[in-house]
Amino acid sequence: MAAESVLLPVDWRAPPGVRVAVTVRAGGVSEGPYASFNLGDHVGDDPAAVARNRALLVDALELPCAPQWLQQVHGTGVVEARADGVVREADAAWTDRSGMACAVLTADCLPVVIASADGREVAAAHCGWRGLAAGVLAQTVARFSADASSLRVWLGPAIGPSAFEVGEDVREAFLAVQPASRRENIDAAFVPLAGMQGKFLADLYALARIFLSALGVEDVAGGGRCTFRESDLFFSYRRDGVTGRMATLAWIDPAQGIPSST
Repeated sequence: MAAESVLLPVDWRAPPGVRVAVTVRAGGVSEGPYASFNLGDHVGDDPAAVARNRALLVDALELPCAPQWLQQVHGTGVVEARADGVVREADAAWTDRSGMACAVLTADCLPVVIASADGREVAAAHCGWRGLAAGVLAQTVARFSADASSLRVWLGPAIGPSAFEVGEDVREAFLAVQPASRRENIDAAFVPLAGMQGKFLADLYALARIFLSALGVEDVAGGGRCTFRESDLFFSYRRDGVTGRMATLAWIDPAQGIPSST
C-alpha cells in the first residue's frame, strides 16, 4: 500500500530525522461506521479488521516495529515507547530510540507532536480537554532532556473552534489551572454561543498554545483543521458517535544513526 493513500500531508518544519504521519479515514478494510482505515481497537470494530489496518500502517510507513499503542484515559500519564507489543495506559508516549513510533488515537481530540530541535527525542500526546486542562502537555515536555525553549511542536487535526461546543464547566476547568495573568487569553479561547446561557465554542488549538507558551515552548505549528467539518477525511466522535479513530505518529528515522528500538 502506498503511504499517500492513507496519510494526511504534514506541513511542518520538523527537526532533522524526525518523521510524522497522520492517518485519514480512507484506505483500510473496516466496514460500516468504521469505514475504512480505523485504527482504534476500543470502539466496537471487528478486531481482525483493526489488526489488518494496523499492519497496513506499519507497512505503509516502513516501520521496523509496531508503534507504541496506548490505552488512553484522558489523563496526564506519559510512557516511554517500547517495541515489546504491550499496550500501555497513558495519554502520551516519548522516545529517544530510532524507529520506535509514538502513536496516539483521536477522533476530535487534539494530537500533539513534540520534538527536540536536534531530532534526538520525540513524543506524541493525546489532548482531550480533560487531559489538556490537567497538564498532559506539561508532563510530556518534562520527559525531554532538551530545554523547553528548544522544542518544536506540531498540532494535528482536531475538532475546530467553530464546532467544539462546551459548557461552563469546561471553561472553568481551564481558568482554574492558569494564573490571573493568562485569564484574558483563556477567555478568548471560549466564545459564548448567542442565546445559549453557559455554552461556548472552545478553541483546542488556542488552549494548547497557551499551555505550551506557559511551559516556554514557542515554536508551535499546525492547527486549522476540523475533524467535525471535514467528514471526507476524518473520523469525528462528536459528529457520528459510533466511529473509528485516526492515528498520529512520530518517530526518529533509523538512518539518523541514533540507537535503535530493536
